[in-house]
Amino acid sequence: MSLLRPKNYFYLVTVCMALVFSVAALAQEQKALYNYQGKRDPFVPLISSSGYLLNLEPEENAALRLEGIMYDQKGDSMAIISGELVRVGESIADAVVSSIDPAKVTIIKDNQKVELELRREE
Repeated sequence: MSLLRPKNYFYLVTVCMALVFSVAALAQEQKALYNYQGKRDPFVPLISSSGYLLNLEPEENAALRLEGIMYDQKGDSMAIISGELVRVGESIADAVVSSIDPAKVTIIKDNQKVELELRREE
């Protein structure tokens, strides 16, 4: 009884192909994660329309962006502002979180009230 008979050969090839495809499917399921915080938008041109090189230094007073709110009626609400988790009374980028509401966060920056509102994804 030979192992390499045509019928056995067919089964061996089928099992090997199934193994190859299942390994390939598992490899595709892994997602690559990329942290974009603090990085330049690659779709913004580096040169202006007049031919001058644009400022590539990050702005020190970059606008704070409200990314999420976890609202608690009892007062233990949290917000995600520019990638940082903050509560009322905590500071972020020279500003202090004054209040957290279901759809907006109020901060005090340079003695001025600034309201950050959630934006809907389009």
